Amino acid sequence: MIKKQKIEAIDLFCGIGGLTYGLQKSGINVIAGIDNDNTCEYVYKKNNKTKFVDADITKYSSIKLRKLYDNKSIKILVGCAPCQPFSSHTFKNKSNKKTFDTRWDLLTHFGKYIKKIKPEVVSMENVRGIVKTDVFKKFIKVLKNNKYHIDYKIVYVPDYGAAQNRSRLILLASKLGKIKIPRATHSKEKYVKVEDIIKKMQPLRAGQMSKKDSLHKAKNLSEKNLARIKQSKQGGTWKDWDEKLLLECYKKKSGQTYTSVYGRMKWKGVSPTITTQFFNYGSGRFGHPTQNRALSLREGALLQTFPENYDFGEVKSMTTTARHIGNAVPPILGEIIGKTIKKHIKKHHD
Repeated sequence: MIKKQKIEAIDLFCGIGGLTYGLQKSGINVIAGIDNDNTCEYVYKKNNKTKFVDADITKYSSIKLRKLYDNKSIKILVGCAPCQPFSSHTFKNKSNKKTFDTRWDLLTHFGKYIKKIKPEVVSMENVRGIVKTDVFKKFIKVLKNNKYHIDYKIVYVPDYGAAQNRSRLILLASKLGKIKIPRATHSKEKYVKVEDIIKKMQPLRAGQMSKKDSLHKAKNLSEKNLARIKQSKQGGTWKDWDEKLLLECYKKKSGQTYTSVYGRMKWKGVSPTITTQFFNYGSGRFGHPTQNRALSLREGALLQTFPENYDFGEVKSMTTTARHIGNAVPPILGEIIGKTIKKHIKKHHD
């Protein structure tokens, strides 16, 4: 009977496996992750115990992809195409020329796989800015032309249990029947807070690494930045500093509104969006609430909802590891999406 069919998922643009980990925690068998960044391979395979395909999506054939699945399985295709081209920064920065960024085309290739393989369920996660683009509208058209039921929504991740000020687009599509984006799991009064996630972590100085956990490592600070963070208040701005510590741009009228950098997080609030630069004090509100340093790599991973035992291997470059963490789909979203897909499949095969 159909309900006894295997359920198999493939994760496109898998990175270090945030989405894969969440799906597998929900009980969905992810048979492979595909990414052209082979620096992700160790972390992906170590934590998810599944196949990593080092391949460029624009060149990897749909025939090869199709062969990864069992012929008789219920097929799920998921992915989060690299989102920098669709970010709010890109849209605000007129010097960014989208026509010269090949990443704009990755969603188109995702659509081509859908047309060729026709998986029963599709899930796509990305930044909210993508909904304004032609490439997204074309992706929706591909789904409609191939008779998928579609639902998508921009969600606020604290509504789903992450202590992070992050909004993401989630899309679900199914050939089996109507499918809906999962409802929020947390009310505003019940949001998980920064203190719930990182307050228990071993204290560190700037530039220090924990002897027990090599990922719990904080970047060093210059003498001036150390003086700045010492004068920073939780939830405050550079306006809390002595004038001698101000950057020149902040002294100008045009710089008065730039208050989203060089700040401390609040214990009782959610963190800023964990970007690829979260370990840099000056790249956002990434100052620790009470310690005179920016977030450690492990703290950034925890705020992204990776478990404490997620193995990132040897940290050869803080920049590379932070990029892996910042680019990841929060695993908690993957788990909630996975549970929704499982429930949907069960409903339409009972």
